[in-house]
Amino acid sequence: MADLSRPNILLIQADQLSASVLPWHGGVTKTPHLSKLAETSVIFDAAYTNFPLCAPSRAAMMSGRLASEVGVYDNAADLASSVPTFAHYLRAAGYHTALIGKMHFIGPDQLHGFDERHTTDIYPSTFAWTFDPKSANSEIANDLRAFTTAGPVLRNPQLDFDEEVLHQTKSKLFDLARGRSLKEGQPWHLTVSFTHPHPPYQCPVEHWDRYTDDEIDLPRVPSIPEAEAHPYSTRLREEVSLRGVELSDEQIRNARHGYFGAVSYVDDLVGGVLEALRASNQENTVVIFTSDHGDMLGERGLWYKKLFFEDACRVPLLVNFPQRFGATRVTANVSHVDVLPTLLAIADPSSQIEPVDHLDGTSLIPLLETGVDPDHTDTVYAENLAEGTIRPLVMVKRGAMKLVTGGGPDDPDQLYDLSNDPIEMLNRIDDPGLARELAKLEQLASQRWNLDELHTEVVTSHRRRLFLRSLSEPAWGYEPPNYASGRVLRDGTQFNEWLYDSLLLAPGD
Repeated sequence: MADLSRPNILLIQADQLSASVLPWHGGVTKTPHLSKLAETSVIFDAAYTNFPLCAPSRAAMMSGRLASEVGVYDNAADLASSVPTFAHYLRAAGYHTALIGKMHFIGPDQLHGFDERHTTDIYPSTFAWTFDPKSANSEIANDLRAFTTAGPVLRNPQLDFDEEVLHQTKSKLFDLARGRSLKEGQPWHLTVSFTHPHPPYQCPVEHWDRYTDDEIDLPRVPSIPEAEAHPYSTRLREEVSLRGVELSDEQIRNARHGYFGAVSYVDDLVGGVLEALRASNQENTVVIFTSDHGDMLGERGLWYKKLFFEDACRVPLLVNFPQRFGATRVTANVSHVDVLPTLLAIADPSSQIEPVDHLDGTSLIPLLETGVDPDHTDTVYAENLAEGTIRPLVMVKRGAMKLVTGGGPDDPDQLYDLSNDPIEMLNRIDDPGLARELAKLEQLASQRWNLDELHTEVVTSHRRRLFLRSLSEPAWGYEPPNYASGRVLRDGTQFNEWLYDSLLLAPGD
């Protein structure tokens, strides 16, 4: 009999996947495997990243704290080994933990609490990507080749990486079913992180061919002239070589076509993971699916991330465990910092383990069980301290109201009422009818951040990392152990014992 109080936990993460393109959120991408998963899942309609950039987003999710609290200010800032992560807490709860795929850890610690890691990372783990705040163009930013090369491809480095992630994941799931690495009756946690649909806007031919040109919609909001655009948006366009460049409808459609195809590719990868889980008879598993952040996909003439508009900062979040949580939709605002306390509540239902830090998130168990939680604040916080910012930009969303503030005098505040303006076209910052709502959001922001102190911390971090980068690059890249050696016959084991003791029979046999 499966122990529902100690289920396995499988967390699957995509990279740069916007909630808005998915069919259960009204999008047009073709995702049969994820859509089937969503049918029996709790769907969070208003789930947000806490930092619309890869490494800081993941640091916030893993630590349950905002990225500024753990010093991960951009894609080249290290997460300290002294910061407890959900992997540490799950191990404390008796779980075996493993990581497969991208997690964008910067620094010498490439495990951060996981017992095992089965692949290297796809991006540098050093300070190599530390940006110079004095430079308008980031040396690591995307350029126009994202659009000139958009389309179907036979292979690229990201496809190679994700194929290896899928292979290692299926192997690990079958090994877990055999009980390898596990103590008797020990539950497990596995984080699987794919790098698609992160640009380039490319995908395999078969996934490109799943869409006709007529099925690729153009952005709802056309490119906004520079004179009318927010200054930060203009700086982002310059950073990625798009300032003064107007893409043709064909280029926009090709890029979106490649992205949609990459979403379908991710769907097939997830389908492979879920099939291995099913085939290995490990149904006593909570399956969680999310992304680190979204992609603007040409809305307002903007692409990629690092923005607080919905396409860049709202992420998918599915929690699937029909044995305990019924299929429902949750409209309350939640965010990635809620993942750690939720996982801990699943793994430690008697609350024997006390977090050693104040967490910025809260457990989602009440929302998962009933869809409502009278104690839930319905408030999320997000940050942007990376390239393009002059001073820290932050977001507070409470209910349908969203405030974007900070940034200094050159970046005017923005206030949007998503209940009446879901595509955020009307900045209501000077609307006297919303003065009370604005004051509350401003109070929440001032209680949450000291932006002057945070700015000083960010500048100091840049200075330190640029200095260290100028000396040498440390050897922090992760090379995974050769786990394959445990699957072949070695001296000291009899042939028939090796051949038959690790069989996994097909269901029903």
